[in-house]
Parts: sequence; structure tokens; C-alpha cells
Amino acid sequence: MQINGEIQNIKQYIVKRLEALYELTVPIGQLSTHELNAEMLEVTELLGREVAVYLNRRGKVLQVSVGDTDTVDLPEFKSRRAEGKLTGIRCIHTHPSGDTRLSEPDFSSLRRLRFDCMAAIGFRADKAGEIVGSLGFFTGDCAEDGTEQLSSVGPLPERALHTINLTYLITTINKKLSARSTKSTEDEEERALLAGLDCGRTLWPVDESMAELARLADTAGATIVGTFIQRREKPDAAFFLGRGKVAEIAMEVQNRDATLLILDDELTPSQQHNLEQMLGIKVIDRTALILDIFAQRARTKEGKLQVELAQLQYNLPRLGGQGLVLSRLGGGIGTRGPGETKLEVDRRRIYARIHDLESQIDAVQKNRHLHRRRRKLSRIPLVALVGYTNAGKSTLLNRLTGSEVFAEDKLFATLDPTTRHLILPEKQEILLTDTVGFIQKLPHTLVKAFRATLEEVQEADLLLHVVDCSNENYEQQIESVVEVLKELDAVSKPTLYVFNKADRLKASGTETDERAGEGLTPAQEAMMLHGREGICVSAQTGANLDELQRLIERFFSEQQVRMELLIPFAKGRLLTELHDLHAVRETDYTEAGTLVKVSLPASKRARFEPYEVHPDNE
Repeated sequence: MQINGEIQNIKQYIVKRLEALYELTVPIGQLSTHELNAEMLEVTELLGREVAVYLNRRGKVLQVSVGDTDTVDLPEFKSRRAEGKLTGIRCIHTHPSGDTRLSEPDFSSLRRLRFDCMAAIGFRADKAGEIVGSLGFFTGDCAEDGTEQLSSVGPLPERALHTINLTYLITTINKKLSARSTKSTEDEEERALLAGLDCGRTLWPVDESMAELARLADTAGATIVGTFIQRREKPDAAFFLGRGKVAEIAMEVQNRDATLLILDDELTPSQQHNLEQMLGIKVIDRTALILDIFAQRARTKEGKLQVELAQLQYNLPRLGGQGLVLSRLGGGIGTRGPGETKLEVDRRRIYARIHDLESQIDAVQKNRHLHRRRRKLSRIPLVALVGYTNAGKSTLLNRLTGSEVFAEDKLFATLDPTTRHLILPEKQEILLTDTVGFIQKLPHTLVKAFRATLEEVQEADLLLHVVDCSNENYEQQIESVVEVLKELDAVSKPTLYVFNKADRLKASGTETDERAGEGLTPAQEAMMLHGREGICVSAQTGANLDELQRLIERFFSEQQVRMELLIPFAKGRLLTELHDLHAVRETDYTEAGTLVKVSLPASKRARFEPYEVHPDNE
């Protein structure tokens, strides 16, 4: 008969009295007996500590524990029960202070361990020797946020506690819980707590960063049940958050039935492991959350390869925190001697898989090079859409090209790149590519893994930097995108800023202009552009998209020269070159040769200048 908890320095005769509690029984359907209550309280007075017993529904004592003056450790019981129902065990414990009202830790333990009920007993202060107690239990109902509700009665005299029909109470609660669980789906949403650290040295306000984290969690399919923000100079080396804040979160994990904690910054493997050990739930950081979203969104083979590579690179240093099982030696022939730990085997397999994925992505990269070479030979300019996630890049691509690329008002709705052909008003042909959206604190592993995709940005002739101008933090979003472009060595590319979602803004006056985005005045547009070359549009309503196309066309026309050429019939190969350059705009045939109007790259002017037709020579 084992006594659990703080039993050091307890005299042997008291230990024997605690062991004797195992021999006491309680009638079925009754909470407790006077004999059990009195014996527990006498031991409590001798020790000055809490004593707890755990009984099954047959009234048999399963465990006895001793705590300190404030609380007692409540071990988890492995019992067979239906999902969502009560565990079939009740807890009765003493309060040395005499205040038998249930405390917050009592309610938290009741919720976490799903006891049939939780009772606290003690001696009544104004009447020596009279036992009173309180009882806490599930109601079977849920609050609006999905948290299971609890109720309590007491303090009540001992005789009133003995009259409670425990069997009826438990049956009623289980019926309600069973009816509610049948309505839930098999894939229940994870209940997530969010936590962030405000060190005062970041570009983004911590409230805005946490709001974005909540949107990421919602995109991943989690239900947010609480948010914590701690302000301190630097992260804690062991837990990232302060120990007091971790203890506060641990209490909230139990109160809200949370199954997941998401941190707004990247954790070290040791910090993640320590938090999981303290809280008893899964802990991830912003990087892991973004990787999970990418895994859901990847549709093409290339996208899936890149996501898997990023996940393996992220998880590799975290293998050490997976528990003792990864430190066991392998058995059998070939593993004797110094041996190889399971951790090393797993790490070796991951390295092999990473090498295999990198080889496959290199093959994809070579295939892209072939497509890119053919595209360069065709001389069709490439325009890449870049910008913060959910800025409206895919919607803009659909509106301009008439395609049906998947677009949704969620972060990272589009992951795989898409290229479409577009003919501008003056017959200029371009290729428009939609790329993956960027985000603040974008993990370096993602940039590295998606290098084959992001090469489209590096090879583009023009970048359309799409900005959600309806977001009050659009300047910070621009900075985040610029930081990623620097990492890709593409920050010096010619860029045209497209301030999208202008229809969501309200004009501050009566002045209007056809060039201004829908709902904006020219003054507002100028203030938003802030000296940058660009335009305000609405991809949703189509406002100003014609002007956007003219700006794109103007950019390429400034890099080309318009010429009228007379190509002799004997120089037919020159016409072939012009057509290969997609330079021919108009063609006419004369007795002297072929008369063509062309739009050439400036670098090609010298080659065709001898055949140019000047107005004064016509």
C-alpha cells in the first residue's frame, strides 16, 4: 500500500494510519463516510498538511496522497472510459485551514482529470469537531467558448453531504456529456492558447503581431481560447516566457481544456521541450504553425517536396527532446559493441531524406531552367507578383488574366506559383506569375526550401509589389517583404507598387479622380504612395486595373525603341529574327521589300538601324 506525495520526515505511526485508509470502504452511491472523513482530518491535524483519497464508484480507496499546507499532487489515473465522459474516480481531500470552499486549483484538477466529483472537507471553525465540506462537479453543459462548465455546493454539514445521491448525479452528467459528444465531429478543432513576448525592440507592435498569429492559427484550423502577452527585456533561456507566466498558463490550460500552446516567436528545442514538460500539452512556435499551413496548402508535387524539406530541417535539431525512447540502443546482430542510439538512427534517416528531397528539388530547378531558357528565347517579359500574404495577389492575377487561380481571404491561401499569359492594351505580351506570400518573421528554412519557386522573383523583369492598403500596418508589411527580397538578392529589381483593396477605404473629401483607387482622393493616393512609383487599385471591383496595365506597358516601352524598317526580300532572315523577338507590330509589302513597324529592345537598335525608314526619305 503506497502513500504518494510528500512523505519525507513523516513518523512511522502516521504512515501506518495513512495506509489503513486503504482498508476503509464507502457504500455505493454515497460520497464518503464519517469514519473516513474523521480519520483523514485527524491525520491532517497531526501533519498540518492536505490529505487526499481517490475512490472508484464501488467505494474502494485506490490511492492516498499527502501534500503541503496549500495543495496536494493529484496523479492521473489510467482508466477505461468513453471519450468525453467522466473518469469514474472521485477525489476527497482535506483543507487544513478550515476553509472548505473549493479553490481554483481544485476546479482546475477536477476539469483536467475529469473526476466524477471533487470534495473538500474540514472542521467547522465555530463548532469544534463538526465536519463540513464542499462538492464540485461537471454540469454537462458548455459555455459559448466551448469550455465545460462546473458547479459547486457548500460548505455543507457532513450529514448533508452523505445524503447526496452520487449515482444519480454521475448518471445525469454522463448522459449530457454523451449527448454532446455525439454531435461533435471526429476531427475536433484543437483548442489553442497564444503567447507572445514584448521586448520593445521589434518593428511590429506586439498586439498586431499576436492578432496575425491568431489569424494564422485560425487558418490552420485551431480554435483560440486564450491569449497571453508578457513584457520583459529578453526571453527566458529555459522557458522563453517567465516561470510565473508559465504557471499562469498551466492553470489556464486546465480551465479552458486547451490542447495546444502557440508561441509568437521561434523557440529553441530545449525551450519547447521544457514548456511541454511543464504544461503537459503540445507546444509549437510561429515557424511550426506556418509549416503546418504550408503542408495543408501544398497541391503540386513540387510544393509538397519543398514543404517536407522545410519540416525536416525544422524538426532535425528537435529530435533530442523527444524522450528517453530515442536514447535506447538497437538490438540484434550488427548493433553490439558501442552501438548506435535510436536518436542517431532517426537523425541519420532524416539526413538521408533531406538529401533525397534536395536532389528532387534540384531536378525541378533544372526543369525550370529549361522552361526559363525557352521563355527568354521568346523575349516575352516576366512580371512577378510579390507581397505580404493575403494582400490580394491571386485575386489580382485572376482579374487581369481571366484565370481561376484559387483565392481566399486567408493567410497563405495560395502556395504553388502560377504563371499566366497577358496581352496588354497596346499588344505588349507579358507573363504574369503569382508567387507565395511573405510574412513577418518568415522562417529562413522556408526561404531556403522554396528557392526553386522563389527563383521566379529573381528572374523577373519587373516586380509588382502588391500591398493591402486597408491594413493599418501596411508600411511594416512592406518592410517585411523588402527584407525577404534582400535575402533573395532581388531588392534592386524594378518595382511597381500596387496598393490593393482601395475599395475598403473611405475618401476624406469630395474630390475624385479617375486614376484614384475606388473610394480614394488623389491626395490620399499620393500620401499612400509616399514617393514610390505605383498606383492604388481594387482587384475585387476592378477599379484602376486598366491604368495599372498602362503603367506596366509604359515601363516596358521605355526600355524599347519603336522603328519602321524596310527589309529587302533578300534579307528574309532579318524578318525571322524580328518575329523571334516578338517585335513586329505591323507588316506591309512594297516593291522594295517588307515594310514593318517594330518595337525593339534598345540593345538591338544598332543591328537594324541600316534598314530604318526615316520620314524625310520616304
